[in-house]
Amino acid sequence: MNASKLWAGGLATALVAALVALVGIVVFRGVFGIHVLAPEDEGTWGDASTVQLMLAAAVAALVATGLVHLLLISTPRALSFFGWIVGLATIVAAVAPFATDSDMDSMLATAAINAVIGIAILSLLSGVVSSAAERGTGGGRTTQW
Repeated sequence: MNASKLWAGGLATALVAALVALVGIVVFRGVFGIHVLAPEDEGTWGDASTVQLMLAAAVAALVATGLVHLLLISTPRALSFFGWIVGLATIVAAVAPFATDSDMDSMLATAAINAVIGIAILSLLSGVVSSAAERGTGGGRTTQW
């Protein structure tokens, strides 16, 4: 496993996850007029909660990168476990808004944003792992998937 490639891909995934959060908030607030994570009077760009969601998405991507790295060096069928863990965490993040007392539109929009962030992290990091895998026929150690 090329750890440098893995973590570079993890940083790129963190950037994408943060931008997915931003795009989701702008679309739901600006296009559909649904107040997501901020009062309605905050406008399309919202308040500090927009930055907080972007940071949370980026941190989630970095935590997922650390998780997949740990699984790759310690666990057989690492990508299977990684897929299950990130998939279940995504479901929790998508269902969590329904435990609040927000209106239904806001809960649905937040759930959709959270789900897309999770799907982006899972799909991008799965591809990063494939690219970062050192494969070769030389005498060095290779990782078996």
